[in-house]
Amino acid sequence: MFKTEYEFTLPKGYVDKNGKLHKKGVMRLATAKDEIAPLQDYKVKNNEAYMIIILLSRVISKIGEVEHIDTGVIEKLFSSDLDFLQKFYQKINSSDSTEVAIKCPHCESEITLPIDEVLSPE
Repeated sequence: MFKTEYEFTLPKGYVDKNGKLHKKGVMRLATAKDEIAPLQDYKVKNNEAYMIIILLSRVISKIGEVEHIDTGVIEKLFSSDLDFLQKFYQKINSSDSTEVAIKCPHCESEITLPIDEVLSPE
């Protein structure tokens, strides 16, 4: 099965308006639209650095109990958490990190390997 969602744990965590700390979250793989749509936003046109804020708000499905992730949530992250999420985004969306689950024909156990290892000749 092709994996499209990845769990993460923020180094510091998101503090919501009630002061509750949220550290664990889920990010999905980005689509072409996720990467193209922010380019049309006026905030990105005025400041290209804002693109990552919009991009992360599109691909993060939850942080702790917060399930509506918008640019306001991403803007309130600590800078170390933003840096972590940028690196995490790059890792899961790079072509060499795509994983696939395979089943051993002998023992029937299932393991997950990077797709480049599965497709590469030995």
